[in-house]
Amino acid sequence: MEKIVSLCKRRGFVFPASEIYGGIAGFWDYGPMGVELVNNLKSLWWRRIVQEQDNIYGIDGAIIQNPKLWEASGHIAGFTDPLVDCKNCGARHRADHLAGTDSSDISELTELLREKACPTCGKKELTAPRKYNMMMKTWVGPVEDNSSVAYLRPETAGPIFTNFKNVVDSMHPKLPFGIAQTGKAFRNEIAPRDFIFRVRELEQMEMQYFIAPSIQNESYEAWRQFSWDFLVNDLGLQERNLKWHEHEENERAHYAAAAHDVYFNYPQGFKELWGTHDRTDFDLKGHMEASGVDLTYRDEETKESFIPYVIESSVGVGRMLLAVLTDAYREDELGGETRTYLALSPKIAPVKAMVSPLLKNKPELVEKAKEVRNELRKVHPAIAWDDNGNIGKRYRRQDEIGTPFCITIDFDTLEDGTVTLRHRDSGEQERLSVEEVSERLRRALA
Repeated sequence: MEKIVSLCKRRGFVFPASEIYGGIAGFWDYGPMGVELVNNLKSLWWRRIVQEQDNIYGIDGAIIQNPKLWEASGHIAGFTDPLVDCKNCGARHRADHLAGTDSSDISELTELLREKACPTCGKKELTAPRKYNMMMKTWVGPVEDNSSVAYLRPETAGPIFTNFKNVVDSMHPKLPFGIAQTGKAFRNEIAPRDFIFRVRELEQMEMQYFIAPSIQNESYEAWRQFSWDFLVNDLGLQERNLKWHEHEENERAHYAAAAHDVYFNYPQGFKELWGTHDRTDFDLKGHMEASGVDLTYRDEETKESFIPYVIESSVGVGRMLLAVLTDAYREDELGGETRTYLALSPKIAPVKAMVSPLLKNKPELVEKAKEVRNELRKVHPAIAWDDNGNIGKRYRRQDEIGTPFCITIDFDTLEDGTVTLRHRDSGEQERLSVEEVSERLRRALA
């Protein structure tokens, strides 16, 4: 983890938020390379989920919603984590993490922590576990009282359910169909940790797939497979770093018929990355009862009206970013030197290729290199320019940000039009025409 955090800071992927003021726990900023990589991840997910599907519709719900939404969904009453305090030093800890269990049962945690010492001071003076609501509270309007209380959304799914009727009325979809969105969510975590894995401000990519109950099982399995295929085929994650975790009955929400997570082998071990959940009709039924608005779906062929079931597909952007960086991180020896590089799939790499004149003080090489760069930008705009330092140092910088290809223009280029194409993972080089390089790049990004 230390090496990944160091690389992220050094090469502009992730910075501590408000760093010049000492930072703030649970909040992070994405730098120039990080924002490009994150945008590529989100764009690829959106393309696969929304743009390539005929029956999934995107929305962008507001971060602040009517508090009644969160009452109906159970978040105000039940969006809790178990908390313990140390009477000696005042440190606060997640009770389930301290007990080494996924359970949130207070009685069970009380027993498990009876003889547990505080990890901060070592004293056995922990309070009894209690529930702690993670909703972040705010106020809407000029007066801070109970009538103006609102919440920063703890997940992006809420507005999807409250916009179900709007999507049905405006788009006239037939079941099955989905509603998807990406966006920020906020959770007042007791103990944010593990870099960008557990944070207080996060970004989610979620899709709720509305179905007839009769296709519950096949839809669930299809979207479960989708998550695995996306991680392996689109992001290029190694399957040895992935495994399934099926929620036991005591882990699942009371309304869930099934729940699976794809776990990724992060530096701190296998942890949740992407969840697929069978939420039955809990959400629409709850909002219909609380709002009084009819959220049933009418099948025009059978003339039957019913509340659809929901299959949820949910993944955190930060956790996906950390998984991608962890999986791609490499150290090897090249040219007699140790090097670090990111073996990122070209589809998500922040920079697709770098163009460089062999010598920056030779105008003819610089001019030709600019011509080549402009030509390659017709394939993709993310083509970098680097003429700083010797060519070896330029390659190392690009290796560390995961650039798949480096193209060098030298004096032979002026004679025969060929350039040197260097491959990131192997360090191998070959002479190709600019047209051949463009085609290589085009195929790599397909």
